[in-house]
Amino acid sequence: MTGVTLKGAIKRYGQTQVIHGIDLEIEDGEFCVFVGPSGCGKSTLLRMIAGLEETTEGEIRIGQRDVTHMDPAKRGVAMVFQTYALYPHMSVAENMGFGLRMNGVPKAEIDKKVAEASEILKLDPYLKRKPKALSGGQRQRVAIGRAIVRGPEVFLFDEPLSNLDAELRVEMRVEIARLHQEIGATMIYVTHDQVEAMTMADKIVVLRDGRIEQVGAPMDLYRDPDNRFVAGFIGSPAMNFLECDVVDGTVRHPALTDSIPVTNGVPTDARKVILGIRPEHIAVDRSGDTCTVDLTEALGGVSYSYLLTPNGDKLIVEERDDQRSNTGERIGISVRPERAMLFDPESGMRLR
Repeated sequence: MTGVTLKGAIKRYGQTQVIHGIDLEIEDGEFCVFVGPSGCGKSTLLRMIAGLEETTEGEIRIGQRDVTHMDPAKRGVAMVFQTYALYPHMSVAENMGFGLRMNGVPKAEIDKKVAEASEILKLDPYLKRKPKALSGGQRQRVAIGRAIVRGPEVFLFDEPLSNLDAELRVEMRVEIARLHQEIGATMIYVTHDQVEAMTMADKIVVLRDGRIEQVGAPMDLYRDPDNRFVAGFIGSPAMNFLECDVVDGTVRHPALTDSIPVTNGVPTDARKVILGIRPEHIAVDRSGDTCTVDLTEALGGVSYSYLLTPNGDKLIVEERDDQRSNTGERIGISVRPERAMLFDPESGMRLR
């Protein structure tokens, strides 16, 4: 197996530039996830690696080979799409081995590779079935099996779970993560779902408007985001943001029962900052009355309370105690200073 390197990768459609000079190193055997909102360029970047989109400028390397302008079939990649694209008149085994048959691979070798992929993906009971007799998750496993039998250097996944229901999405997340552990291949996975990114990735690449916002391990991005966009995109529920005043070296907001000392590099007086705090890092004060509980979602072991602050800001608070907030209740809140993050209101960059 091998890694993937992008150097100054640019994509233009006519005069419109959609990918802006991407520099990225994906290590051999790494599970890398491209994540970001719709239209951020993640699928375009994946298709550039696959050779399905032409790279306007820059360089793409797979291992030691420069594949920037190489034919897709010669790049040593296999792609799994959002749609299964299975032939309805063929059995599971025939679908998985179709690409090898088209390349003139001997039948005995095809049968061996299909059997190996089938064992990995637990498809043995379904090899003689047609796609119409399979569930959505089973069809997606067949599509993945079709990629495995080709023996690619790199696997590319373009939102493969988007068409599945919630339960199957969870099941297939586990299947793909297990597959990566078992075969150890380099995998690049595109999704708009940050939960998929957090649970599957070795490395996450957060994209916005064709540019990389931050690259890192899932928990590194969660705990130490570089800017407000990454902080708000990674994590579910999303991080809370409050516009606050810095007065006498502390951050203040009408909803907070305590002020927060400013961090290094933040001017200590007479300015605005954005306070970022995650729902699990807010403590409820039952004796306070600075916030109104607008709505509560009880999910069993955890509840999320949606609060309205005195100046109209909205907050989400995670509660795990036996006593939970109720709709219409008045409460106070405080935050853990060491978990508070400050951002510049104009640039959105983290103030450290």
